[in-house]
Order: sequence, then structure tokens, then C-alpha cells
Amino acid sequence: MLKDQFNWYLENQSELVKKYNGKFLVIKDKSVVGVYDRQDNALMEAEKKFGLGNFIIQECSPGEGSYSQTFHSRVAFA
Repeated sequence: MLKDQFNWYLENQSELVKKYNGKFLVIKDKSVVGVYDRQDNALMEAEKKFGLGNFIIQECSPGEGSYSQTFHSRVAFA
């Protein structure tokens, strides 16, 4: 279910960015049900309304930067 919500965001990212760039979106049932300036506020409100595991919170910005991370380490494996 949550994967479907994320895929919906990806499919609609360009339109959502035009409207909500820089905001944190609460996405449930393939629609935006909340828009917040801060991620912690989005989580607190969405948890109260929908319960954990029933929504995603997605930072709305162009490109892959808002949903992918790269981690660097100096540790080498032999």
C-alpha cells in the first residue's frame, strides 16, 4: 500500500512540485491529504488522523534529491 502511495507521488511529481515545492506532503489513498512546512508537524498530525502505516510523508521537490540518499564511507571491505 505505501509503495503505491510513493509511486503515485513519482507519477505526479512535476505537477505537485508546481503547487507544493519545498513542503512536506502527507499522501494517503493516492492523494495529498496534508501540506506542512515541517516534517515533524506532518508526522504528528497525520498519525493522529490516520494512524501509523496508513500514509507516507514526502518532501516535495524536483528531481530525485527528495527521495534518494547517498552515503559515503571510508571503510573498505576486503
